[in-house]
Amino acid sequence: MSFDATVLTMFPEAFPGPLGVSLIGTAWREQGLWSLETVDIRGFSKDKRGFLDDTPAGGGPGQVMRADVIASALDSVERRGRPLLYMSARGQPLTQARVREWADGPGLIVLAGRFEGVDQRVLDARGFEEVAVGDAVLAGGEAAALVTIEACVRLVPGVLGQAESLSEESFEDGLLEHPQYTRPRTFEGLDIPEVLLSGHHALVRKWRAEQREERSRKQRPELWARRTANLQPMGY
Repeated sequence: MSFDATVLTMFPEAFPGPLGVSLIGTAWREQGLWSLETVDIRGFSKDKRGFLDDTPAGGGPGQVMRADVIASALDSVERRGRPLLYMSARGQPLTQARVREWADGPGLIVLAGRFEGVDQRVLDARGFEEVAVGDAVLAGGEAAALVTIEACVRLVPGVLGQAESLSEESFEDGLLEHPQYTRPRTFEGLDIPEVLLSGHHALVRKWRAEQREERSRKQRPELWARRTANLQPMGY
């Protein structure tokens, strides 16, 4: 079963973007391990001028994408049990745990909004899950959709080739990834840590585990706190 992604967007020309290059692009175009489809929301406007947005109810700046137009665009797509995502700065944070769940499924249908957002009624009526890729506001949902789909597709079996390369990545076990090095041995006065050149695999594993913990504590203290809380023994 392949992973099938459909994006509802005003700008289908934004795709495939980075999804069309390297191993992910090869897995799509040559191996058929996943697929990408775009649906141009503008084609579903019921307005003779092609408008798909209107002024916000209650007043205020900007425009809001109409519920009926979004619904028509979505209803043109065969859902096939795929989750519906709306990329939104107010959504739940994108996490590796959720990515793993989606990657194990049939794919995603992703709505990339524009303007001030989308009429809440279509999100509620169709059961969209709102997802944010970070604590920042973008001009539209296309970039966020690319991020979300790439995060999922790279976990599809066969896409990256080496499944073991995924096991020590950031967030896979609640920690950030350890630092990586390669040749030359010395670069601008900085050396590769000697332990990595020792050939002692047990010491290398220990060093990498320590680095993952140290980086998580320093750079993402909330991740470290959550991990240590989960490791605490249950009290009775």
